[in-house]
Amino acid sequence: MKSEPKEIQIQGLGILPSLAIYCSITVIFYLETHLLIPFLSEYTGIEPVFFWFLVGGLGTFMPLLIISAVILQKEDWLLKKGWWSDRLRFKRMNTGDWGWGMGGFLVTIISAYLIITLLEALGVKASHQPSFMTFEQLTSGRYWLLAVWFPFWIFNIMGEEVLWRGVILPRQESSLGMHAWILNGACWIIFHIPFGWHLILPMLPILFILPYIVQRRKNSWIAVFIHAMMNGPAFIAIALGWM
Repeated sequence: MKSEPKEIQIQGLGILPSLAIYCSITVIFYLETHLLIPFLSEYTGIEPVFFWFLVGGLGTFMPLLIISAVILQKEDWLLKKGWWSDRLRFKRMNTGDWGWGMGGFLVTIISAYLIITLLEALGVKASHQPSFMTFEQLTSGRYWLLAVWFPFWIFNIMGEEVLWRGVILPRQESSLGMHAWILNGACWIIFHIPFGWHLILPMLPILFILPYIVQRRKNSWIAVFIHAMMNGPAFIAIALGWM
């Protein structure tokens, strides 16, 4: 009979330390998106979305991977046997994982649509693009932006999910147990403050559903799947004028 895998012991991360990490990163993220990107766009005359890909990828999401490596090194887990599958919980997805992932994605996208519909019914016009990533529908001669977007998309998804769900969520579980996903989701809201409330409201479902499913299934690949499915097609739809 196959024995259950042993739970590994991970140092806890409570509410205040979690807030300190997220708030510190968010401050830098805010300065990049509201000061640096507008300055570079105005100075060069290049649309903001290009610098969002450049500054966001190299200045925010790649550093999230570096922060993850630093934390893992301090834990003595970096590149240690089992660090990817056991510590960060990037495990092969089974049928149950795919079911939760697909279900989570569908619930998230339907919930976001209902929130947007409700806001519009209340007379609130919600923009799909924050100011620092505004751009016109892609036309001939500008499709090269998709080539810049793709590596940014990879850094965006993996940078966040490795740190937020792979590194931090298990430590929050060590401190808060079954309620860790609530703290993880609340902290994720903080990280998205630079996007503005009009975008945070439709994002509320994914901000809590995703960490809940990952905590329940103990598999960070589910987070990558849901996050990538939400961000990738959404950008393509906006870029091609479908939204």
